[in-house]
Amino acid sequence: MKFLSLKKNKRWLLTVLVVVLGAGGAIMATACATVGASPSGDAMDVLKRSSNYKKDRFVNGIPAAEPPFFKTLVEWVKGADHTVPDQPVPVVPRKKSDFEKLPASGLRITWVGHSTTLVEIDGTRLLLDPIWSERSSPFSWMGPKRFHRPPFAMEDLPEIHGVLISHDHYDHLDRSTVLHLGKKGIRFVVPLGVGSKLQRWNIPKAQIQELDWWDGITINGVTITATPARHFSGRSPVMADRNKTLWAGFAMVGKNHRVYYTGDTGMFPGFKEIGERLGPFDATLIEVGAYNQLWADLHLGPEQAVQAVKQARGGLMVPVHWATFDLALHSWTEPAERLLVAAARNRVDVAIPKPGQSVVPATPFTFERWWPEIPWQSEQEHPVVASGLAVEQN
Repeated sequence: MKFLSLKKNKRWLLTVLVVVLGAGGAIMATACATVGASPSGDAMDVLKRSSNYKKDRFVNGIPAAEPPFFKTLVEWVKGADHTVPDQPVPVVPRKKSDFEKLPASGLRITWVGHSTTLVEIDGTRLLLDPIWSERSSPFSWMGPKRFHRPPFAMEDLPEIHGVLISHDHYDHLDRSTVLHLGKKGIRFVVPLGVGSKLQRWNIPKAQIQELDWWDGITINGVTITATPARHFSGRSPVMADRNKTLWAGFAMVGKNHRVYYTGDTGMFPGFKEIGERLGPFDATLIEVGAYNQLWADLHLGPEQAVQAVKQARGGLMVPVHWATFDLALHSWTEPAERLLVAAARNRVDVAIPKPGQSVVPATPFTFERWWPEIPWQSEQEHPVVASGLAVEQN
């Protein structure tokens, strides 16, 4: 059968393992240190005051349809072609001395891989959704494995003033990375409830700031505002903590520059409000990968990502959440290919850096197709359109 090729058989076996673990894994999920703790006690009082908290769970502003379980399971078992690279992904190696001096322009964005990004804005360095681990998984021995090494070791990071974490999924909240950064006394800015995970890992409460949507905090002169998103949360393999913590994006507003990071999100009308309240932005870091029509309310896809940047008055578009982990059924290069088509059609400026490469919005980005030409599906072949939209996307 087609899906019993070596590569696809691995995906099939992984699916079977997940199902088996789900049948008897509740105890293991509770004991697994990587899951972290759900909010309880006094922390619950803060959550209950949020307008996004309903019936012991966080909710989206407009409902997000859940992926149909059995249909999604079948598609994962069948697998897909070209979801992982056959050749090494090019990486720009960096060292600590590269960042000794802050950018003369006041704004520099360095993509580390997946959603991990170093934003240097008006004298402040912020690290977004850092993950340096080999796998995006609660387990060290199974789960999505990195396509490429990180461009630099965590020990070579420059002074970081704040770490922003958009939600608690494993590809955004990585325990080993958090433990390393926590020892440096760095401040963590997280959505409501995520602080309980960090405290379970012995990150001091004084280092953690939880935000609801539209809440803000100022770090070293840069105001960070948690922005709405359309997604979900949870780390338990048996979904015991589904939506017990909030998900968000972040607007970073300095004296002279503004940057928007969407976090993981599906399409929703809030992009326009974010742009009106906190924009216009010099650049937008936006997720473009791990999409599928089966979960189109939870991830944008390239075409809707372009529309989101336009609505948010997002400035230069810098794609993230792709080319690092195998988290969907599209070819690994497809997000970039479709993004280039959609951005050209809508006259949206886009910069697609290699892992480790910096983007300075004040300086024209030299385009280079650094990924290989492999088969991919177009928007017409695999449209990704969110449900429940009451606004015009074009």
